[in-house]
Amino acid sequence: MHTVEKIGGTSMSRFSELMDTILIGKRKGAALYNRIFVVSAYGGITNLLLEHKKTGEPGVYARFAEAENETAWQATLDQVRTAMLTKNAELFSGDDLIKADTFILERIEDAASCMENLQQLCTLGHFQLEDHLLRVREMLASLGESHSAFNSVLALNNAGINACFVDLSGWHQEHPLSFDEMILHHFKDIDLSSQLPIATGYAHCSEGVMRTFDRGYSEMTFSKIATLTGAHEAVIHKEYHLSSADPAVVGLDNIVTIGRTNYDVADQLSNLGMEAIHPKAAKGLRQKGIQLRIKNAFEPDHSGTVISNDYCSAKPCVEIIAGRRNVFAIEIFDQDMLGDSNYDIELARLLHQLKLYIVNRDSDANSITYYVSGTRKMVNRAVRLIGEAYKGAEVDLTKVAIVSAIGSDLKVSGILARTVSALASANISIQALHQSMRQVEMQCVVNESDYENAVKALHHALIEQEDHGDVICAA
Repeated sequence: MHTVEKIGGTSMSRFSELMDTILIGKRKGAALYNRIFVVSAYGGITNLLLEHKKTGEPGVYARFAEAENETAWQATLDQVRTAMLTKNAELFSGDDLIKADTFILERIEDAASCMENLQQLCTLGHFQLEDHLLRVREMLASLGESHSAFNSVLALNNAGINACFVDLSGWHQEHPLSFDEMILHHFKDIDLSSQLPIATGYAHCSEGVMRTFDRGYSEMTFSKIATLTGAHEAVIHKEYHLSSADPAVVGLDNIVTIGRTNYDVADQLSNLGMEAIHPKAAKGLRQKGIQLRIKNAFEPDHSGTVISNDYCSAKPCVEIIAGRRNVFAIEIFDQDMLGDSNYDIELARLLHQLKLYIVNRDSDANSITYYVSGTRKMVNRAVRLIGEAYKGAEVDLTKVAIVSAIGSDLKVSGILARTVSALASANISIQALHQSMRQVEMQCVVNESDYENAVKALHHALIEQEDHGDVICAA
């Protein structure tokens, strides 16, 4: 019986505290083992290596891919090197610092040399940079997780723990293995009863993990390890509890920590960009019947939130008020779309090609509105391309926010009326309203400036004034 546990990047940045909470803490002897840890890069490192996850500010990869300035990526890689060495200096000294620096400097130099050679190769007409960009992206991403995993093993070994480095990055590996083979190969000789494996969140494989999952790759690695090694529980350590709302918005005294919920709820949160776990990673856990526990890494004695396949609240209720800011509503009105299903298919394909995430959509006889998340540059491009493709269409763009009431069973009598009433009382106008027959989420589209007030109003009306029984526990 073992657990597979993932530590996110923000938590990894507080590594010294993690040693005193989840990695060692009060554990002794056998209690230290029968656990597998999957670690992300330290906070901010992957943003520097690829691009900023929220703002889109280019990192090493984005500057390399743009190819407008052949040396711009090298300056950004220098920033990565400085950030990594600074982190090493925070954690180690003496010989340990030399080991940590030597390891990551060798990998950075290997990556830089590879990219320089590739750039030179692509000056010839027979080779195109675009054909190799995904491999470059994966190589750069692996640097962050290799750095944090190696350092974690070094620190644990120094504390007397028999930790081992499970390097799934594929560095210097001659032939790629499939995702499953990569995991099984690296874990086949590990004795979990006496070794504490620390695995990289990035796993190199023949399928190309980033082709499908992009920045969600570490959670896919976590899920694969859990399912293939037969874990009895999967645990994700975050820097906060999974709560009924964002405490920064509704106030710490007003929130409640979610005690139990199900994977349906987790999927709705993911759609809003508030991932408990990537939905594709959750799929593997669901199929194997492995429950997921979300814990606050810095409150190890708290049981956290258990997410399972079959949980349903004892009575219908709203469990979480969540939302998403910076959403763009692209409204397309065209009389010609009436009865033409290809219209929707073609528009969705265009938005996907521009890497705009469709949070939701609604339609009537002659209009479709897509609620998308992405950079303003790509959104403006989408509006222009839609206008060019459909000459008779009127295309409008509005910046909005989405606020959702989510629960494992939302068949609450009068919930729609109470939601509308709560927002009306707060002088908030609803731009659109969505509720599906599955009854796990109700979305309200509001003006972006009304986001925080909408969250507060719905949390007060649908959670603070209700008794939720076993769904929640006191914060």
